[in-house]
Amino acid sequence: MNQKRPKYMQIIDAAVEVIAENGYHQSQVSKIAKQAGVADGTIYLYFKNKEDILISLFKEKMGQFIERMEEEVKEKTTAKEKLALVIKQHFSLLGNDRHLAIVTQLELRQSNIKLRLKINDILKGYLNMLDTILTEGIKSGEWKDNLDVRLARQMIFGTIDETVTTWVMNDQKYDLPALSDKVLELLVSGIHQN
Repeated sequence: MNQKRPKYMQIIDAAVEVIAENGYHQSQVSKIAKQAGVADGTIYLYFKNKEDILISLFKEKMGQFIERMEEEVKEKTTAKEKLALVIKQHFSLLGNDRHLAIVTQLELRQSNIKLRLKINDILKGYLNMLDTILTEGIKSGEWKDNLDVRLARQMIFGTIDETVTTWVMNDQKYDLPALSDKVLELLVSGIHQN
């Protein structure tokens, strides 16, 4: 079945809203169906169960983001410009969709180990993109030549992730995308060639 059909995305979008508002464990498939404007049985034409919906929504939303970023970073010249773009777009994506931010930062983390492993598979594309940016920066002389790429990637992803989580936990009271330049400068100061 073609998963890109409008009803599939309608259900995904409804699931983001319902899970963000009610929490994953309190979100029944019937609530998602009602929010999507479809019959309960229609959900099962596209998804096996609620867990499948959660995995699919992460795959769709983050998968689209990662694909877009992989294309957009190609248009930038320097590793710093590429990293700036990733940070800014990450903060913009979640800063402009509070429901998605709640789901990705809070609800996905409360899921079982099997679910988290599937989500980690999706994140590999994001982490590989960061690795590529870091490696390019080493080769171009922008970053330290002895930079530990894996550790730097963990530092960058961890900082981005924690910044978004803190924003969510503070009820989104400030402008998340406005922090992108400050976060970039903090991160670059640790990896930049002196």
